Amino acid sequence: MIPRFFCPLPAEPAGTITLPAPVAHHIDRVLRLADGDAITLFDGRGSEFAARLVRRGRSVDATVGVESTPQRESALDVTLLQCLAAADKMDWIVQKAVELGVARVQPVASRRAVVKLAGERAQRRVEHWQQVAVSACEQCGRNRVPEVRPLLTLPQALAAASGQRLLLHPEGGVPLKSAGLRADEPITVLIGPEGGFDADELAAARAAGFAALTLGPRVLRTETAGVAVLSALNTLIGDF
Repeated sequence: MIPRFFCPLPAEPAGTITLPAPVAHHIDRVLRLADGDAITLFDGRGSEFAARLVRRGRSVDATVGVESTPQRESALDVTLLQCLAAADKMDWIVQKAVELGVARVQPVASRRAVVKLAGERAQRRVEHWQQVAVSACEQCGRNRVPEVRPLLTLPQALAAASGQRLLLHPEGGVPLKSAGLRADEPITVLIGPEGGFDADELAAARAAGFAALTLGPRVLRTETAGVAVLSALNTLIGDF
């Protein structure tokens, strides 16, 4: 496959451009691509461009060619409200959610989350997860980069939720296939932390219009649940 790189581009790119430092570093030090090698650049707004590398000493440039707008986005508009999990698990969740077509990821701070973030540390983690989303788009072919939103508390996330609201819970819910979901209305999926929700949080989610659903009789880990429901939604009403 031709390597793909996220690269903010002018409205009408033409000629030779200098690639951003992170992209140049990856091309030079990781992939070790040579002068004239083919690459693909995408701008995050839906377009991708055929390009060729131009190596002049330490400079890494690219000659931008033909623009195309392939459709690789999911027909579903899904927001994943993901309660904080351990760092490597959150990276994995964001990566796989992007591959499965999620529209946006909203990190959520809940009472039983094993990870506590606030202030500058929270901002740095969100920036890191946004870069994870970019890398996932480079790999999976998406040309629109899903937003990883700033961290919210659970009450804030519940208040901002809209559309069809789903709460994955191992007890007391209906099977996803029986929920009567529609593809033409946004879907918000709430996934609990490693320690689960407490009774007050569950009550608040239900009061905010979240319907409790199950994915079978087994209890799924927080890093499995979101991926499982995105896969199931794509199968039931999406593009699988």
